[in-house]
Formats: sequence, structure tokens, C-alpha cells
Amino acid sequence: MGVSLKHYLPLYAGIFRWLRGDLTAVGGQNQRKGLAFPMFHGRHVALIIPILDEEDAIGAVVSAVDRALVDDVVVVDNGSQDQGGKRATEAGATVLREDRRGYGSACLKGLSTVGEADILLFMDGDGSDDPSDIESVLAPLVEKDADLVVGSRVLGNAEPGALTPLQRFGNSLTCNLVRWFWGIHYTDLGPFRAITSKAYGKLAMSDPDFGWTIEMQVKAAQLGLNIVEVPVNYRLRRGGKSKVSGTVLGSYRAGRRILAYVFQAKAQEYI
Repeated sequence: MGVSLKHYLPLYAGIFRWLRGDLTAVGGQNQRKGLAFPMFHGRHVALIIPILDEEDAIGAVVSAVDRALVDDVVVVDNGSQDQGGKRATEAGATVLREDRRGYGSACLKGLSTVGEADILLFMDGDGSDDPSDIESVLAPLVEKDADLVVGSRVLGNAEPGALTPLQRFGNSLTCNLVRWFWGIHYTDLGPFRAITSKAYGKLAMSDPDFGWTIEMQVKAAQLGLNIVEVPVNYRLRRGGKSKVSGTVLGSYRAGRRILAYVFQAKAQEYI
């Protein structure tokens, strides 16, 4: 009995992905024969991962990133006292140091080194974000011509205890405010997201701390960018301690900063 060509398509696809992924990490950038080779639909993808005392998780996170999708993995050590930076280097990431504390500060530092990237991807380094979701987060940028894709932990599968009741309440409150003010229906403010470099260049991002994610989402809404949410898995932390939900004080400070940004952004529209 003959075998139709379609039976061989998975094999051919696997060989093609292997050929694309047959790259050597040099300085954190995948290269073939010394030349940069963008791999996600011909687009150069840079992944930025801020860390702070997350040595127990970051190595496994970097190792789990599909390098057939991501060209550059940049880990930004935001003043760790542990060996997180070393673990990330060992796993093949480019590691930068940013001693000015704050999530936004770390992201801005990472962005300063990826000027050639077409797509900017962000995720946490504590193991709570699942690297196997990267392709799902990237896909709408091509399939739906999205400018910004937000990975929603609310729409996805969250392990018991991974999202605290306080986090869920804060997410719901903030997302409802954004919907009322700008008509965009977000369900989450999670860190796992991707944005085209063209869209990012329009945002003039500046928040050095917890307001980074909401700043991006509010500015994208104000500019009328094409925004898509996709469900992502969310796991219990594999290492480190949450700087936001780990303490009541941390949650209060983050929540206050996020809500303040939303109201300030709306008020500035009337000035």
C-alpha cells in the first residue's frame, strides 16, 4: 500500500525545525556560520527575563526556551545576592546587571541591548511562567497581525495557589478600570507578553518598577494598537520569593502603584 505525502509532513517539518535550530549560541545570540538567522517566521525574537535572587529556577527556565523560536535570551540580574546570573550564563543566556532595583528598570536594561530584534518577548525567571507557551504568545503577532500579545493567567490554567486571591482581585479591579476608561477588555496584567519592536517604539516606556506592565497595556489601549490575549499556564514559583505577592506590604505597594498609574493616565488626557 502506498503512503501519501501527508504522512511525511511531520517528519519534514521536524527536519526543517532542526535545521533552523542547528545553531551555536555565541554571546547569547543564535548564529549559523557566523551569521544571525531569525527563526520565527523570519522575525528576530529577543526574550528578556528579569531576575532577583532566583538561582533555583533561572537555569531551568533558560534551558526550556525553544531556541528554534527565540534568537536572543537576555537575563537581567536586578541586584541578586545569589548565583542566579551564573546559572543563567551556564544555561546559555546573555546576562546583564542592573543594580537600580525595579522590574521596569530591569526590562529597560535588557531592551538596551536588543536593538535589532523585531519582536520583544518578556517572561519571569522564577519558573511560574511556562516556556512551552512561548509559541502561543508569539503566534498572534503573525496570525492576527497583533501589535501586543498578553499571556493571560486568568484565561489559562493556574496551579492551585499560584495566583493568590489578592492578585485575582487586583487584576480584576485594574482590568475593569482599563475597560471603562479605554474600552479594552484585558483579563490579566501578567508579565508573559510579546510586542513588536515597532509598536514598542511608540509607547515611550519609562516606569522603573511595578507599573511597567500596566503602563504598556494602558499606552497600547490609548494608541489603539491591535491587542490580543492568549491563555497561558501559570505555575507555583520554582525559586525565589515574589516581590509583589510574597508579602502584604509588597502587594499593597504594587497595587497602589498600578492603580495610581491608571488614574494618572486617564487624568492626563484632560490636560
